Amino acid sequence: MLVVSLGALAALCVVQHVPMADTSVYRAEGAAVASGGDLYGFTVTEWELPATYPPFAAILFVPTTWLPTAALKAVFLAGNVALLALLVRLSCRLAHLPARAPLLCAATALGLWLEPVFQTVLFGQINLALACLVLWDLTRPRGALGKGFWLGVAAGIKLTPAVFVAYLLLRGRTREAGTAVAAFAGTVLLGALVLPSASVEFWTRRLYETGRVGKAWIVDNQSLQGLVARALHLAEPGLAWAGAAALAGAAGLWAARRARREAHGLLAAALTALLVSPVSWSHHWVWCVPLLALLAADGRVRLAAAVAALFTARTFWLLPHQGDLDLRLPWWQQPLAAPYALLALGLLPYLCLSGVRSRAGDEAVPPPRTGGAPGAGGGVPRGAGRRQPPASSSSASTIR
Repeated sequence: MLVVSLGALAALCVVQHVPMADTSVYRAEGAAVASGGDLYGFTVTEWELPATYPPFAAILFVPTTWLPTAALKAVFLAGNVALLALLVRLSCRLAHLPARAPLLCAATALGLWLEPVFQTVLFGQINLALACLVLWDLTRPRGALGKGFWLGVAAGIKLTPAVFVAYLLLRGRTREAGTAVAAFAGTVLLGALVLPSASVEFWTRRLYETGRVGKAWIVDNQSLQGLVARALHLAEPGLAWAGAAALAGAAGLWAARRARREAHGLLAAALTALLVSPVSWSHHWVWCVPLLALLAADGRVRLAAAVAALFTARTFWLLPHQGDLDLRLPWWQQPLAAPYALLALGLLPYLCLSGVRSRAGDEAVPPPRTGGAPGAGGGVPRGAGRRQPPASSSSASTIR
């Protein structure tokens, strides 16, 4: 299965001439650091994509300049496949499922065709790397040396993982949360030391320019803001979205705190981050992999199959979405345009209440009696513009 799946993916990449535009952005960021150029002043590729990550991420991208573009794309392609296999392994550890080699190979072969994973691979994105970093760190044994450090590093690369700090605090894991905050502060300090002017520009200006990452109302955006904008036919939903995001953030983090099992709480926090982030492109939803593992461990086989089908169906790519058609979808197409956000809203109560019936190996424990009000992390999640999936049409690799 794995050989056939990899062969099909490689053939698709050759036939579609996949541009891997995000990889080109990362390379340009690394080049700007190496040459002393303007990190937030350039655009690359025919779609004029800018840099949107913190300066620390750009420092990490310097090695991408050491390889020719074609070789770099091959490395990203192979690396993301390997990272998917690692994410499957970590998801099994989270859900206490057996991680035998045949199971890992089969799950990796099938997981490649989940839309978020598929888009991550073809865009040359780093979503799988960040998910692995967070999941590996948070599933280590309690008291492990430096637990929380790699979560802080992940937040320093792409701000969205910062929501897991709130999750740790709400679960009473203050030491791990403190380690994560210290690590994040270290990434900010390193960025300021190496790139002082770029750091000032990012933290005082670029961080708040969410429009740099693309239009929030397009079907690619599977966050609450995208859902609300399309439902109200408003390019700028404003307070309508802010109110919905605040409610979803509070409810999601409350569910993460009250979940009877750590695994369920962690997934509730992940879904909350994806919901409340201003822009959550479809490929950010690679957390569907541990979600499917957890549902399988809970014995919810039919539910897991339905969720896998939803993440494979690509319904929002089948809708008319050229130009501003996303803003003119009729009511009956709205659920098809926001399947991931609607699924997350529906699953939060399940993740909060499912501990009693769960078959996962960790023991159900009462929620912590810690104080503190729920809060939500977030930030600018990506640097690519309007996307259309490479396999969905004849103009497959276009970006609107």
